[in-house]
Order: sequence, then structure tokens, then C-alpha cells
Amino acid sequence: MQTLTNRAKPVDRSPMTPMEKLYIPGIAKGMWITLKHLFRRKATVSFPEKKRQFSPVFRGLHVLNRDEEGRERCTACGLCAVACPAEAITMEAAERKPGEEHLYREEKYAARYEINMLRCIFCGFCEEACPKDAVYMSETFPPADYQRKGFIYGKQDLLIPNPKDNK
Repeated sequence: MQTLTNRAKPVDRSPMTPMEKLYIPGIAKGMWITLKHLFRRKATVSFPEKKRQFSPVFRGLHVLNRDEEGRERCTACGLCAVACPAEAITMEAAERKPGEEHLYREEKYAARYEINMLRCIFCGFCEEACPKDAVYMSETFPPADYQRKGFIYGKQDLLIPNPKDNK
């Protein structure tokens, strides 16, 4: 039977010689591979001392963006939650009350916005789906934590600081 690729090798079914029964050639071959790998460049990086260079298209931690006036861009349209294949994003919409025009851009805003980082696969679909450019993925990765609830980021964890408060 003809194979689809030419990578298949026929299996040798001949009986083993007395030298092969001692497994000395197999052990010598394994030791040779081990010695070759001892002198190669290491693949791991000593993290605290050296930082690894990330790809320019690296997608890291989610961030909720603000506009130039410090108002939240998210209008709770739900497109990011629908686009998420892992269903990691949950949100609840609320109506803006009179006097809150300085906090929210639109009449509707996200009263609750959560991302479960244990479910997130960092695909970037939420960033692409957002029509208001409210969600983007930064170049930092989520820090380690000992408890599961530490990986569920709420709205206050994701929002960038208000530029009006820093002045």
C-alpha cells in the first residue's frame, strides 16, 4: 500500500543479533544523544535575572480603555462576550443616571464586567469585536495566584486609571 507521505519507514522484523540482545548499541546511542545535548544552548531563561523577548503580536492581560476625558469607553454592547469562544467574559448593562455624564460616554454602560482568566485562551477576539475600542490586550501576562478567585478580574481591576485623577 502506498503511503500519503514518504516519511514512513518499513519496520525491520528480522531476529536480533546477540550484540543487539545486550542492548549495548542502543545504550551507546542514547548516551551519545545525551552528550550532544549537554553542550547545546539552553532553551530555558532564568526569569528574574533575564527577561524573555515577546513577539510583537503577543496578547496579554485585558485592559478596559478610557477616552481622552477619562470616561469609560465600554457601552456594554456584549459583542466581546459573544465573540469569546471560551465564554470567559460576563457583563451586566445599566442605564446612566443624570449627573453621571462625566463617568460614561454613552447612555448605557457596563455595571459589571468580569473576565475569568482561567477560561481565557488569549485569542484576541474580544479586542477585535469591540466597536468602541474599549477592550485591548496589553503586553503583560497575568500574575500567578494561589486561589481561583484571584483570576477573576472585575471592572475595577481592568480599567486603566483615570487621567483626570492623576492631575
